[in-house]
Amino acid sequence: MLYDERKFYVDGQWVDPVEPKEFRVINPATEAVAGVISMGSAKDVDLAVAAARRAFDGFARTTPAERLALLERILERYKAHYEEIATAISLEMGAPVTLAKGSQAGCGTGHISAMIEVLKKFKFEEIRGSTRIVLEPVGVCALITPWNWPINQVAAKVVPALAAGCTMVLKPSEYSPFSAILWAKVMDEAGVPQGVFNLVNGDGLHVGAPLSAHPQVDMVAFTGSTRAGTEIAKTAAASVKRVQQELGGKSPNILLDDADLERAVKRSVLHVFQNSGQSCNAPTRMLVPESKLAEVEELAKRAAAGVVVGDPASPATTVGPVVSKIQFERIEGYIEKGIAEGAKVIVGGPGRPEGLTKGYYVRPTIFSNVSNQMTIAREEIFGPVLCILPYKTEEEAIRIANDTPYGLSAYVWSGDNARARRVGNRIRAGQVAINGASGDWQTPFGGFKMSGNGREYGEYGLRDFLELKAVIGVDAA
Repeated sequence: MLYDERKFYVDGQWVDPVEPKEFRVINPATEAVAGVISMGSAKDVDLAVAAARRAFDGFARTTPAERLALLERILERYKAHYEEIATAISLEMGAPVTLAKGSQAGCGTGHISAMIEVLKKFKFEEIRGSTRIVLEPVGVCALITPWNWPINQVAAKVVPALAAGCTMVLKPSEYSPFSAILWAKVMDEAGVPQGVFNLVNGDGLHVGAPLSAHPQVDMVAFTGSTRAGTEIAKTAAASVKRVQQELGGKSPNILLDDADLERAVKRSVLHVFQNSGQSCNAPTRMLVPESKLAEVEELAKRAAAGVVVGDPASPATTVGPVVSKIQFERIEGYIEKGIAEGAKVIVGGPGRPEGLTKGYYVRPTIFSNVSNQMTIAREEIFGPVLCILPYKTEEEAIRIANDTPYGLSAYVWSGDNARARRVGNRIRAGQVAINGASGDWQTPFGGFKMSGNGREYGEYGLRDFLELKAVIGVDAA
């Protein structure tokens, strides 16, 4: 199947780019062309932002009930395109079909359904004494999303922006554009008003940067690397835009000495390898008691043995390729760096898995006896690579966990939930999961330190797209 999607969605219409420039999207499993899109420019950005600006006043005055009805229509149309969206995700970024049809595409229904429930109860106004506190839409928003969980990040931004009454321009990753184009078709079929939602494909330099700098954009919401996030923040600062960012992570995963090691290690290894390791919240630094290091190594080997790397179209596959040649070479470089710096390879290593000669497949790799000063422990690899770090005391484990520029997620395992919570409370991260617990679509997601600012999901995501106004001197009665 070859996709041919060279148009952008601007002002309620599918339009040609101002200056045609083709980009071939590569299927990472086969290295063959999956389809063609057009790459936008600053001229396309100007047209899309102008459409969003024209639409803003009218859409900002819609009632929560009207926006609730709009989200209900979007959910209906999304469900109608669900299988098509899952197929696109698998093809464009290599997610195994079971993952694409489950968690990946499921993120869309999850975010829309959660926001519907939020809007049913959310208060946009309240009276305090003689002051009316009003929450209003922030304005025109630039939404810049990555390739690793393509629909998740589109939905996590578009849905709260719509719920708030904002208008927007979406720039999805050029490596995973087809699911985003299907999302735009869902918006169109659901009757999103003209100009409220706009999509321009392109890269960071020619579309992302002009969006971030645009004087008619009021907010930039970005998910991606910390390096790119800092550039966006600098660009946006000139016009004092609001900037919401979900950036990188190097999440610590503390296994305390009373943890159920078999359960903790198995769950953690599979979490790291899910989505080919391309998740910013993956528990990639496993901290284990030094006295139990050998036992953990054996458990990790056993868990890794059940992983099946291969064709994303096969239901048996649990790990597909990484998204691109660039990403493949980057991960291979980190694996080689880990070996050079003296880490112990207990699973995997450099090169493609046996029997796979084509496609961007990485051998799922586990390093042990890793020092927190090694490159593989400091930098986000964004591939199926796990580092096991020994520690002597609980205090040392907490120190190592916090010894990172990142602070997105963290994990703690213990036979004593109260102890696990005490340790978790001392970790500087936006999320801490205790004994394998998982959040839901209302759980705030975002990070401390260089992992970003602001929060996504549910009510917390909605609030990031709202401005606070105090109207003073009104009759509160």
